[in-house]
Amino acid sequence: MDFHSFNLLVIFFLLCSRAGAEGTGSVFFVDGSGNQFIRNPSPNDVDKPDSMVAMEVGAAVSVLLGLAPPSTLSAASSSKLNEVLQPNPFNRPRAVFMLEVRGIDDPSLVVKGDSILSDAYGSKIVFYSKEAEIQLPDEDEVAVVSLDEPLADCTDREISDFATWMGGSYVVDMLEPLNGELTIPLGSGANAKFHMSKKADREFIVSLLSLIHNFRRAIELHEDLSQGTQHPAELVTGHYDGIKVLQEQYGTEAIAQHGKELLLATLTKISNSLQNAHKGHIVGVISFYKSSPLESGKMLNLRFIPRPSARWLEETKVPHDLKVEVVLVRRTLAWITGIILIIATLLGVYFLLNMPLTRDTLLYSNVKLD
Repeated sequence: MDFHSFNLLVIFFLLCSRAGAEGTGSVFFVDGSGNQFIRNPSPNDVDKPDSMVAMEVGAAVSVLLGLAPPSTLSAASSSKLNEVLQPNPFNRPRAVFMLEVRGIDDPSLVVKGDSILSDAYGSKIVFYSKEAEIQLPDEDEVAVVSLDEPLADCTDREISDFATWMGGSYVVDMLEPLNGELTIPLGSGANAKFHMSKKADREFIVSLLSLIHNFRRAIELHEDLSQGTQHPAELVTGHYDGIKVLQEQYGTEAIAQHGKELLLATLTKISNSLQNAHKGHIVGVISFYKSSPLESGKMLNLRFIPRPSARWLEETKVPHDLKVEVVLVRRTLAWITGIILIIATLLGVYFLLNMPLTRDTLLYSNVKLD
């Protein structure tokens, strides 16, 4: 092979590998409070995986729910899971909240301060044009709550409650609803201001309120399930696109960065509420990526796999000419066995009732009382 052919071959392989990997991002595993479901590697840990594929993230979610990972998982992928999850198979939270955040390609912009991501297990994630999925059993074993339900109606009162919850303020416009100014202090020291009269600002805040509403609905479901006799695993999942609205409107302006910080602060408070409701037995899986090339728009899809129906053993059919003889033999054996048991029971009762109460009876034959 000449030098020119070798260069063409190298270029071909590079193009193929580039066509295979359709997108990249970051994924963070947020451990439960007071529990160790996720490994906590040191910064110099050489065994920490450099990247994970979407299928491996889905397998990790299945294991955290107490389910078996897919049988198609390779040995290399299983090794990555061992580096992320704790090895104890009897200590799983059986509750996961999984959120895909689109529009943030650089996670260093959001991993700041005392947020939930500051101590989380982070890794690069690579996903391909082929959709990855999480295989779940029937709905009786896993309760799924979607975070994608839109908020039916948003009022100034709800925005004001959100501002109070975040330590900010909301100035209501008395002349027109949803036309006030929202101010939220951020961890960086800046104040994020959003004007509800602007379409992008209003859509961003409404998307945050929808996210909070869906998380509170998941907490209510958990409280209902905890009072029942059955305790299925719980998966809270969805995606968030609110950041893209600010980026399309403001580009690289400060307000888009403020939106990212406000989203992270909101997720931190939501995670604390979930941890309190689940008493620390819940793990968060939060992924960030710029855009998704998949048709569904999701990195991971859910698929319920029904269990196979039970098959009952059927007695082998006996030929008609032998049926009478078989029935006669079975009935004869049943009657003889029943009569023997009745006689043995009567004799046992008779001898027990008429047993002499001496020191050398059958019950104490092996005991010396001298």
